[in-house]
Amino acid sequence: MLFKLAWKSLLARRVSVLLTVLMMTVSIFVLLSVETIRYQAKDSFSKTVSGVDLIVGARTGQVNLLLYSVFHIGVPTNNVSWQSYQEIATNPSVAWSIPISLGDSHRGYRVVGTSTDFFEFFRFGNKQALTFQHGKAFDEHFDAVIGSEVAKQLGYQVDDAIVLAHGIASTSFSKHDDHPFKITGILAPTGTPVDQSVYVSLQGIEAIHFNWQGGVRMPGTATPELADLQPKTITAFMLGLNSRIQTFNLQRQINEYRQEPLQAILPGATLMSLWTMLSSVEQLLLLIASLVLLGALIGMANMLLVSMRERRHELSVLRALGYRPGFLFALLQLEAMLISLAAAFTAFISLQLSMYVLKDWLLQEYGILLTRLSIINEFLFMLPLVLIASFLVALIPAISAYRQGLHQQLNL
Repeated sequence: MLFKLAWKSLLARRVSVLLTVLMMTVSIFVLLSVETIRYQAKDSFSKTVSGVDLIVGARTGQVNLLLYSVFHIGVPTNNVSWQSYQEIATNPSVAWSIPISLGDSHRGYRVVGTSTDFFEFFRFGNKQALTFQHGKAFDEHFDAVIGSEVAKQLGYQVDDAIVLAHGIASTSFSKHDDHPFKITGILAPTGTPVDQSVYVSLQGIEAIHFNWQGGVRMPGTATPELADLQPKTITAFMLGLNSRIQTFNLQRQINEYRQEPLQAILPGATLMSLWTMLSSVEQLLLLIASLVLLGALIGMANMLLVSMRERRHELSVLRALGYRPGFLFALLQLEAMLISLAAAFTAFISLQLSMYVLKDWLLQEYGILLTRLSIINEFLFMLPLVLIASFLVALIPAISAYRQGLHQQLNL
């Protein structure tokens, strides 16, 4: 009977109730989106690289080095000489090394020059190795391996030919069309920036830039010799050590390297620094979303409170039928709960649809992989909080109904 009365009452005021539900839906959608993206961004970033003890690059900010070397965000300040890389990579404490050369792109996707050690030693997530969905690693200078998202968005398959472009802009007029690359492998999905990257050999990078100077192709058709394809500089490199005990000692040696200014960072510690820097932004976004929700809840309470004047006759009839004042209190609270539930589930469905539409864009532009499981987890965590907040805010109209019921009881 209580549920039936609450439902009939809401239907009788369907216009104001619908506007209240819409207002709360928007606020819950914003709060749920902020929390889901915040959590998923942290999870995606933390799973991008695993098992790398040190990342070395030209001296710059720690966060900047991490962003451009691992997440391919931003531009490096300088390069590292090949001689310095070889000297550090052959250190007795180093088990493996992965060179990285950035600066080119293909239709908006970053091109990464590296060696086959990348496919052997790079780890992501819980120290998961890279696997090939199709094909194999590059063997020749003009072979290429692409991430799963590149293959999906551009419709590429093994043995297709691609042309790299100079620079990292999505649209480039400086293309290396004199040296097309052949796709030899497509990596399995990882949910990391690896999916949105094209990998070629360092020798291939040197070959396509052989007749280039200052970002411009020079006249002439000189063909590079094999010896000329030795890299002169790289952007950064990753190191795995034989023992983690040696990490801080080697880091200090690199930071004090005399041949050129270098910097070695610990990926995990630098990532924690990044979250510390962004914590104030996270709290501000969460505060704004919470205030939006609070405003919607107050609007709902105001709607219920204003409707009390129109429902005096209804409440009088209920008291005359023998319903206690506590029943009126429960009736108003149930109406508030039904409005909140309708808004919460509408926001949840809207976010699911938005995720389906924007998932590829978020993954390509920001490297954030939104999954249905993450949205469901955030929704199940947030729903009780929204209902509790609705209960507390609805106490004002509910207590008013209770007191009005007592007054009518005295008059009877």
